[in-house]
Amino acid sequence: MTYVIRTIVLYVIVIIVMRLMGKRQIGELQPYELAVAIMISELATVPMQDTGMPVINGIIPILTILIMQLLVSFISLKSVIIRTIVSGKPVILIERGRVVEENMRKELYTVNELAEQLRIKDIANISQVEFAILETNGQLSIIPKVASRAATCGDLNIPGQYESYPYYLIIDGKMLSENFKKAGIKEKDFFNYIKSKKIKSEKDILYANIDDNKKIYIQLKKDKGGKIIE
Repeated sequence: MTYVIRTIVLYVIVIIVMRLMGKRQIGELQPYELAVAIMISELATVPMQDTGMPVINGIIPILTILIMQLLVSFISLKSVIIRTIVSGKPVILIERGRVVEENMRKELYTVNELAEQLRIKDIANISQVEFAILETNGQLSIIPKVASRAATCGDLNIPGQYESYPYYLIIDGKMLSENFKKAGIKEKDFFNYIKSKKIKSEKDILYANIDDNKKIYIQLKKDKGGKIIE
């Protein structure tokens, strides 16, 4: 009976902790979040098996991990730098139909693995891909070339419009100077643009990105109305 009671108590604690951590599916967890989930399961298992150990010895470490997890998540929401350190950055593996070899080597990603992930997305050939981005949770996001998209311009022999990869200039009110250089836009010109749209500061912006046609998309933060500006 002791085993049953201890198991029920720890089960309830683990369920509550996992619910407080969020609703992401296993495949959507960041690496550090998966590590936290494994640690919690291990900590809960020991008191279940060892009746000589007080249940509180398992509960306290679990609650400590929960607090640390919530703290890291909160700080990550407020800081782009901390978010990058904890979760990493998306990496482009295919850019405009070309495999980026240096990024493949950096991520220890083979062409075979890349081809396998493309087949899972119903894409038979790398040449059909405009962009492939390895997300921070390990999933591969695919943007096919216009002519290779199902039942669209390529099938109907209608010329399609090129769709470029957007560079994010601002995220959560923080400027990403590196992306300004990649996009070929001066920060001064961007500030003049947002002023023309009656935006007082970059801190009012939830996100802003720009495509190769120099078209800028902006969404204001919720407390600033949440308006989308194109």
